[in-house]
Amino acid sequence: MSDSGYRQIFNDGMWNNNVAFVQILGMCPLLAVSTTVVNGLGMGLATMATLVASNGLVSMIRQIVRPEIRIPVFVVIIASVVTVIELVMNAYFHQLYKILGIFIPLIVTNCSILGRAEAFASKNSIGRSLADGLFMGLGFTVALVLLGGLREVAGHGTLFTQIYLMFGHGADWLTTQVIPHYQGFLLAALPPGAFLGLGLLIALKNVIDQRLAERAAAHETTPPAAQPAA
Repeated sequence: MSDSGYRQIFNDGMWNNNVAFVQILGMCPLLAVSTTVVNGLGMGLATMATLVASNGLVSMIRQIVRPEIRIPVFVVIIASVVTVIELVMNAYFHQLYKILGIFIPLIVTNCSILGRAEAFASKNSIGRSLADGLFMGLGFTVALVLLGGLREVAGHGTLFTQIYLMFGHGADWLTTQVIPHYQGFLLAALPPGAFLGLGLLIALKNVIDQRLAERAAAHETTPPAAQPAA
């Protein structure tokens, strides 16, 4: 596949077709676990690993699975991948696993994962499918981290609280008190705060898209400079 093709997959996953900000999928984990940056990062990486693995496996078997049974087969593949990820997190990130709780196995029900398996991986090569899973998952992870950071700062005035859950106590120096002597804002840590934060991020993306479209339109309508006569 050409570099431009991979660039399009990157742009779609990270911006143009972002799972959270454009497709508005995966709202359950996005709103529920994005109370801090660390929680959002952990959930995002687990989802990204699921997307990459399930896309790759679906692409591998796409020629031998009958169309009539493809959806049940895809669900079984996704469930198997999530089970492996759940066991790995339980073994190596046990405290974070307990915090995320039921939302790890609920990755199976994330519409974006089955949607990418059906719409992309079942129709494309392994390389393209892996790239699609990687960048769709990375875009979702960025959305979780941004929303988690926004809520953590607004709710507690900190960033990277409990970073040791993922990177060990050697990373505790990353924890930052962004707003000194902050008493906290409870709404930001509650579900309504998640809806408000997500709405603000989507609005910001729409503003950026509008500005980029206006700039592109102005560039297209600008007449080329006249060439000097010979």
